Amino acid sequence: MKLATIKNDSRDGELIVVSKDNQRAVRASHVAKCLREALETWSASKPKLEALYAKLNEGSVEGEFEVSSVKLHSPLPRSFQWADGSAFIHHIKLVRMARGAALPETLETVPLMYQGGGDSFLAPTEDIPQVDFSHGTDFEGEVGVILDDIPMGISPEEALDKILLFVIINDVSLRGLVPEELAQGFGFFQSKPSSAFAPFAITADEINGSYQDGRVHLPLQVTYNGEFFGKANAGAMHFHFGQLIAHAARTRPLGAGTIIGSGTVSNENPEMGSSCLAEKRMLEKINEGTIKTPFMKVGDTIKMEMIDSQGRNLFGTIEQKVVSYKR
Repeated sequence: MKLATIKNDSRDGELIVVSKDNQRAVRASHVAKCLREALETWSASKPKLEALYAKLNEGSVEGEFEVSSVKLHSPLPRSFQWADGSAFIHHIKLVRMARGAALPETLETVPLMYQGGGDSFLAPTEDIPQVDFSHGTDFEGEVGVILDDIPMGISPEEALDKILLFVIINDVSLRGLVPEELAQGFGFFQSKPSSAFAPFAITADEINGSYQDGRVHLPLQVTYNGEFFGKANAGAMHFHFGQLIAHAARTRPLGAGTIIGSGTVSNENPEMGSSCLAEKRMLEKINEGTIKTPFMKVGDTIKMEMIDSQGRNLFGTIEQKVVSYKR
């Protein structure tokens, strides 16, 4: 099943069901006004949404319309909880090296995670506002999961059964602000502005056999300024999603609609490219002795999507441009 959100004058938008080929949709506000509401009533809303999805794909539903990417918001325009892990060890090693930071002793045993701001996500085609080039605007391609209610102390195995939907994410980062924030000993805040999501949130069956062992085993296609940038496979996660969820819920319950990110998709094979500029810059320094690639500037574009083995664009496309921020 594929779900999405159409922009309207509310904070949460309107829930729609999208066809398997991403071309057609039907409003689902009679089931739940928005995706947040559907997630909070999942046991009741899921079968109704699945029935609507089946009719849409059969061509037997009334009120269907053509999908317009510019009218879509991120599946959840806001979330009460957005927590981002860092499950790709290769990425951690490179970005820590880039800022001269030591690797944590628990690198392979305890997931890294930060709590982001979930109150204002960017739409999939919305511009990325840049306040100051010196802030070091970067994109980060990730996979994420949207959860059911999670009890405190859940096990990693139990947590996998609580995943309702999958998404892909551009976790925008301001690399120039990271070192001074971390030096204060209180974590990320200003260096983590609003993230964006691809338009469609999908159930595990849409990923078919590529979802195994709590990981999505598909490449994340990243195109930067119209050129290939990366196709790292998301199956290389060191910690799977169940482990990330259990880590987040160790000392607190998580509400339905919580989003957990995988962290930047990263592979050790250099032919796979990268999913963020920070990695590319560090690899340039290691291999060539100097950093050549600047961070994002006004006018730069970023595109992300995940294509399955049958050539289907599972989540739709993130396609954004950096613009100068004007208040």
